Amino acid sequence: MTFTTMLTTMSAGMVKTCSIFFLTLLFSLPLGFFVAFGRMSRCRPLQWVVKIYIAIMRGTPLMLQLLVWYFGPFYLFGWSIKGYRFTAILLGFSLNYAAYFAEIYRSGIESMPVGQYEAAQVLGYGRAQTFLRIILPQVIKRILPAVTNEVITLVKDTSLAFTLAYQEVFSLAKQISASQRSFMPFLIAGVFYFIANYAVAFAMERTEKAFAYFR
Repeated sequence: MTFTTMLTTMSAGMVKTCSIFFLTLLFSLPLGFFVAFGRMSRCRPLQWVVKIYIAIMRGTPLMLQLLVWYFGPFYLFGWSIKGYRFTAILLGFSLNYAAYFAEIYRSGIESMPVGQYEAAQVLGYGRAQTFLRIILPQVIKRILPAVTNEVITLVKDTSLAFTLAYQEVFSLAKQISASQRSFMPFLIAGVFYFIANYAVAFAMERTEKAFAYFR
């Protein structure tokens, strides 16, 4: 296999890696807010359910969670899992990262001074208005570094999709390296991951600068 063919094949795998990355963010970022609100809820049963969910997601390996999501429906209910691989990957990644994002959101929200809520109430703001117009912009500014770290980790964690034999860039690198007895596929995969992480870091840095007026 020539270098050009190798690069073309792995580029197709990188497209699949990017699809996992972007769709995971699309689902996990908003879901994390709902989980965070459940974690901070005054309803004790809901709070405990969310606590257990977060503990499981953060306390077990993501690789194991992917295997459970993929093989669970078949072993537990006898359902066919044909064509279910990508759905299982998205479920595993999204629910796992939503738990981490939820804790980041919670720490940001709870760090806000109580006086800001009281001042907003005096000015006649409702709870939703207070959160959306006053609290949320400041929370976003505070949590961006932590969110950036998680997003960069997600870029690298997409390689765990190889557990379910999904043909993303890392899986292809392993296959091509084994068949061609070459280390080059791993170098190409490393360059792809580095470029993706650099792009994420650059985008998040620009976002932080956009919120700099809250200092």
